Amino acid sequence: MPVLTMHIRSAVWFASAAFTLLAAQTGSQAPAALRPDWAPNALSNVSLDPIGPGDLIDIYVADYPEISRSYRISAAGTLELPVLKKPLRVDRMMSEEIEQAVSKALVTAGLMVDPVVSIVVLEYRSKPVTLAGAVRQPITLQAIGGLRLLDAISKANGLAPEAGPEIIVSRPELNGAAAYVRHISVKELMSKPDSQLNLVLQGGEEIRVPAADKLYIVGNVKNPGAYALDQYGHLTLLQAIALCQGTLGFTQPTAIVYRSYSWATGRIEIEVPLRDIMKRRRPDFELQSNDILYIPEKSGQRLSANVIDRIVSFGAATGSGLIIWGSR
Repeated sequence: MPVLTMHIRSAVWFASAAFTLLAAQTGSQAPAALRPDWAPNALSNVSLDPIGPGDLIDIYVADYPEISRSYRISAAGTLELPVLKKPLRVDRMMSEEIEQAVSKALVTAGLMVDPVVSIVVLEYRSKPVTLAGAVRQPITLQAIGGLRLLDAISKANGLAPEAGPEIIVSRPELNGAAAYVRHISVKELMSKPDSQLNLVLQGGEEIRVPAADKLYIVGNVKNPGAYALDQYGHLTLLQAIALCQGTLGFTQPTAIVYRSYSWATGRIEIEVPLRDIMKRRRPDFELQSNDILYIPEKSGQRLSANVIDRIVSFGAATGSGLIIWGSR
């Protein structure tokens, strides 16, 4: 009779769970008689993902209210029940496997003959994935339900306008899986979402989207500002002039490019024959990442390199300035 009673109560629990889930979807309420006090509030969290450290689970054992409650899995991946002398190792187990382990432990300890155990996952914390860098909303989420790279980016509200041409996915050695660092092209990922580039995330990954390298255009132009470079990391002088929508009147025939070198303490000044290049009399000039292109006015007065560098640094620090994608 006790065994029959336990099976009946188990059937009532599952009926209650199904009714509660249906009620959540339809907005109705389950009868009070079918809503036991221990029943979890978020049955939609039931998942086929394995359990890990930090996860919160709810355990129900029929006719054993002393242990029918929620438990947090320890940092060592163990489950501690107050009626058992030793904790149960449950790391990487599925819900069904933990049910079997708890049932077996209760029988081995002589506490029950035929326990009916049910487990619901309330919260995952063991599979964090961090998104940082040039995304619209840096977040940390859980890699459950077969989460893929594009899914994670979508949950971060997509890439920010200043995002560079690649995504860096790194993962430390975890649960026997080897550490890795992957550099993934944004263009290829977006064009081939079904390819292996759209990684299945396991938890522990750090996804970083570096901001694109920039070219700074200042001086006598229509739209000065910071311009994100293309996937090649450079533009030509004519392309840069086109990006800022051209020069204004009374412009000097020579432009100045301020460029940083590893061997130099400050920026090196390079004079560029702007007028001759625009009239196709001289070959185009190749600009590089973090160059400052300065177009002086014809008045003869020029800003010093230090002043221009401070203007650019202030714009970068405050996030001001126009950010536009260059193209080749």
